[in-house]
Amino acid sequence: MAGRHRLGSRLRRAWSRGRRSVLFGPVDFVYSDDYRLSLGSVPLDPQRGERIVGALLASGITSRRRVLLPPPASLQELRRIHTDDWLERLRSPAALVKVVGFEPDPDQLELALDAQRSAVGGTLLATRRAIRYRRTAANLGGGFHHARPEQGMGFCIFNDVAVAIADARASGFAKPVLIVDLDLHDGNGTRAAFAEDPSVHTYSIHNQRWDDDSAVASTSIELSGAVDDRTYLEAIEESLTPLVERFRPGLVFLVAGTDPAADDPLGNWRISDDGLVRRDQLVLGSIRGRLGRVPIVITLAGGYGNHAWRHSARSLGWLATGEIVEPPSTEAITLIAYRRGFETLARHELLSDSPVPAEDLFALSDEDVRGGHGIADAQPRFLGHFSRHGIELLLERSGLLDQLRRRGFTHPAVRFELDNPAGETLRVYADLSRHALLIEVRVRQDRRAIRGHELLSIEWMLLQNPRQGFSGRNAMPGQSYPGLGMLSDIMSILVLLCERSGLEGILFVPSQYHLAAKGKRYLRFADPLDEAWFRAIQGAVAELPRLEATNAVAEGRLRDRDTGESIAWRPMPMVLPLSERLRVLVRGEHYEQGVRSALERLRFEVTRS
Repeated sequence: MAGRHRLGSRLRRAWSRGRRSVLFGPVDFVYSDDYRLSLGSVPLDPQRGERIVGALLASGITSRRRVLLPPPASLQELRRIHTDDWLERLRSPAALVKVVGFEPDPDQLELALDAQRSAVGGTLLATRRAIRYRRTAANLGGGFHHARPEQGMGFCIFNDVAVAIADARASGFAKPVLIVDLDLHDGNGTRAAFAEDPSVHTYSIHNQRWDDDSAVASTSIELSGAVDDRTYLEAIEESLTPLVERFRPGLVFLVAGTDPAADDPLGNWRISDDGLVRRDQLVLGSIRGRLGRVPIVITLAGGYGNHAWRHSARSLGWLATGEIVEPPSTEAITLIAYRRGFETLARHELLSDSPVPAEDLFALSDEDVRGGHGIADAQPRFLGHFSRHGIELLLERSGLLDQLRRRGFTHPAVRFELDNPAGETLRVYADLSRHALLIEVRVRQDRRAIRGHELLSIEWMLLQNPRQGFSGRNAMPGQSYPGLGMLSDIMSILVLLCERSGLEGILFVPSQYHLAAKGKRYLRFADPLDEAWFRAIQGAVAELPRLEATNAVAEGRLRDRDTGESIAWRPMPMVLPLSERLRVLVRGEHYEQGVRSALERLRFEVTRS
């Protein structure tokens, strides 16, 4: 519990410096939970906007009254840009093949349409607020710049920026509009929508042009190769500044894609974290510095993987406070979100075997609920405390089951196996038929791995999406299907259960290198010598793809440079400390000294197969 309060205070301190932004004034943020969407094997983060909101709220950068909830775009609003033929074709899942690369089932089609209509509604609301109050408004979604009037493409069904401009025009806004599109990919759909309109200038700087279409008011810049910060920022400054001076827009849209980032799994540019913030500072500063209080609308656009949200949060934090500060990690913000849902659960709800009225359960003692005083305990309890009903309610209230529904699994089914000597098992299936397993977690309580500490040991964990293929990616050892992208969610649930059960940490013993590398996002090795040994391996295989690195270690192709001895993988306990005394044991200065000392003696290298 102490760690929880310390995390909250650190976030508040880190994100609360310098609350004034004299250049931009108040910023409105627009977001709806309906934005959350998964599309096949595309590494979209369904919680991208939610995580940004969580970080902004947790830090005090914004308040709930400044996070506005949009209605979905109406058919009338969509028709101002999109053809009736395209809107009619969206009744069929086949219409989305060109958009997402596969034919979704009817449920997935409905989820995709709902999510993107909601995000279009967000850009509409942000635009109306920006124009009315002459301020900056950010939609934490949208930026669907590939959608043309007659066809969607590139994960974009509707073009929210084009729809918002058409809406503004219908409401009498007649000033010139500038669209600054900084997504990695060409803003071809928006350019097509305004090809004949000289009052809308579409500026796009991208890695490759998607078509040969021209527009009467357009700037299209292609930068090939592994573009770095200097090349990128110089290209923007040299081309955008004179355009702003010449065009003098009365409304600006910034399509602030983060897929130029070096860590983006779909991108080929090498823009640093700092470079992306400097990009947004350059653009927004240039616009406001030359045009004064011109309305500005920001959309997120592209950005892939579970950490893309941090790039947007960094820039939006600067926009709202005037300072650049580091947002919390994805793991930290996920835990904050799950704790919020967890705390809505009353104590009796976690313990009861059925939804018994609260007034009845509060009349029972712990012993009564657990089967004492002549009341039989009909079923074993998860971790000795929690009923099946309580755990399922936790998964529902925390939003985990809702995330599965938004991934297209509309009827997830939770099942337990609590009498297995190997550990207590929680499974979540795609539906009641139990043909498709999504989540399997087997755990047990451990008092032996670290003497004097009671831990929750993860004996087995499987997270998979049986509806997806690997799409050119290689499966890791033991993988039948790609992952769900929900490891942070499962770890957050386990942390909360540990806290409620009085357990001091989470234990995991990886059987292979790639499992340890994945686990390092959360855990470290209990023994400093093991931690040093792993870091030496990690350094030796740093240039290899994850699968090749795992195979190199498993095949004995790692050796000690000094002795020539082959290095074989060995199981080593890893731990996520939750109590203060365990945290000191595995994260204190004595531990770090042991790691540094051991690393000085370890020099590993990979030999050829």
